[in-house]
Amino acid sequence: MNDLEQGTAILVIDDEESLRNTFQFFLQNQGYAPVITAATFEEALQEINDRRFDLIISDIVLGGHTGIDVLKRVRELGLTCPVVMITGYPTVETAAEAVRLGAFDYIPKPVDKEALLKAARLALRQYQLEQGQRRAERERERYRAFLETVFKSVTDGIVTVDHNLDIMEMNPAARLLFNELHPGLVEQRSIIPLCGQEAFVPLKKDLLQVLKTGQESSPRLFECRGADQQKKVLSVCTAPLKDGAGGSEGAVMVLRDLTSPEPRQTNRRQRFHRFLGASDAMQAVYTLIENVGRVDLTVLITGESGTGKELAAEALHQESHRKNRPLIKVDCTAIPETLLESELFGHRKGSFTGADRDRMGRILQADGGTLFLDEIGDISPMMQLRLLRFLQESTFYPVGQDTPLRVDVRVITATNVNLKEKVRSGAFREDLYFRLRVIDVILPPLRERGEDILLLTDHFIGKIAPKVGKNIGGISDQARQLLLAYPWPGNVRELEHVIERACVLCQGTTIATDELSLEISGYRPTEAQPAPDEGGERARIAAPPSPAAPLPDLSPTERIFQALRKAGGNKAKAARLLGIDRTTLYRKIRELRLDISQTDL
Repeated sequence: MNDLEQGTAILVIDDEESLRNTFQFFLQNQGYAPVITAATFEEALQEINDRRFDLIISDIVLGGHTGIDVLKRVRELGLTCPVVMITGYPTVETAAEAVRLGAFDYIPKPVDKEALLKAARLALRQYQLEQGQRRAERERERYRAFLETVFKSVTDGIVTVDHNLDIMEMNPAARLLFNELHPGLVEQRSIIPLCGQEAFVPLKKDLLQVLKTGQESSPRLFECRGADQQKKVLSVCTAPLKDGAGGSEGAVMVLRDLTSPEPRQTNRRQRFHRFLGASDAMQAVYTLIENVGRVDLTVLITGESGTGKELAAEALHQESHRKNRPLIKVDCTAIPETLLESELFGHRKGSFTGADRDRMGRILQADGGTLFLDEIGDISPMMQLRLLRFLQESTFYPVGQDTPLRVDVRVITATNVNLKEKVRSGAFREDLYFRLRVIDVILPPLRERGEDILLLTDHFIGKIAPKVGKNIGGISDQARQLLLAYPWPGNVRELEHVIERACVLCQGTTIATDELSLEISGYRPTEAQPAPDEGGERARIAAPPSPAAPLPDLSPTERIFQALRKAGGNKAKAARLLGIDRTTLYRKIRELRLDISQTDL
């Protein structure tokens, strides 16, 4: 068995059972697996929708349909796997139609074993070659986008010049620096005026030497003055700019401003769009969102539940050129799987039972703007495939429509699950994962944000106390220490719920330790805390914070039902009682297969 045969999925379509079984036996005996069979056009479409195939072998005659119908449908779905057609009555017309639609080969009956295996081997080899080329192209595109983002984000100035010392490209940092050193240089698109300044005469010599020898020069430190006559110290490195063939297209300069930062004021932001936080971790998030927001690429936001992934999506949208266009949000776990396709892609009247009118899907609503897909890690394999095709082509088919629609949409996704682990386990498509994670924004958990806990605490007190009719001025020092020591598995959302509870219970003007939940007041730093991706959500369902006495030891199922009963069936309120996010509650109900419609709530 060779590498081509291992893990190769083949679909055999024939209405004659004996031929299906024979072809399956031949292929499996050769080492191909899995080999799936289908007797009808409908069975074949179901299999194609349920899994990815590397090769499809179909008979021309399939009851009320034909193999040509299968081939057409495969191409309409955007699948690129090869299709081999088999017929007992070959004609010029069917052969021409099959070739026109992209059939890889056309084999007449009776088909002997060697002819079948040869066609399969050649088709799979060609498909593997094409897949490798596509992967390489995708990787080049991702790498190009990554370099572009780095080029725009770094604080060092980067400039490329050709052999005439004309400027080819420069990043924003270099543009800002050149405007300070020599106003008008950017418009002139030449480095020569700068080299004419006495301080930079050695720079021209270095550039000419690099262009002549193709060797990197030693770094230089230049002392100069800008247009405002303020002294600057610059570190400049010059190196050859290589082309793909090993030759030189010019030279690249990297300029770093080493001027003492003392005269500069560093503005540490406490607020950024709807974010609140002044920690180093959040300053890095703000800067990343500013840089990434301007680049029209797909972004994956990751972080534990309650860290503000929706806020990050809103900030990315506001930082982009699409900010005056719609931001459409879709919670993938809040919509039943059977309705998610129609919700995203829309449908036409009469396309299924109950479709009494045309419906515009969320993707079309987001045309020109941004589509935010939350909890993307929980969508089904079929939806993963449809989303991948949409991201690749920027086109989609509404349910019940045969013609595609093209849209201009930026896609931002978010998840609190480990997508890499899902890819390794086969639960999430690797090609979709890399398509979504062109740029990733990782939100820090609250326990890594230090003094932000107190900043957020004061904010929530000021927001909640008036709503509950309390005049609360702050929180005691002992209570503050407890808040700082607690690991916050539910992050900012949990902190808000804790302060909400404390405001309700507080009888004076200062929140004391007695008003904090037992989880916080009784927490000891030596206690082992479950990692967020190793049962953190289940642990919070098993032991929810509550203003009342501790609940008895109940199973997760019993606790969910108890919370729903207390909330009168309101899932958002039940999620707050359990100390978890509403989308997490939906997912747990689905995972535990709970039928809440038949329960007396």
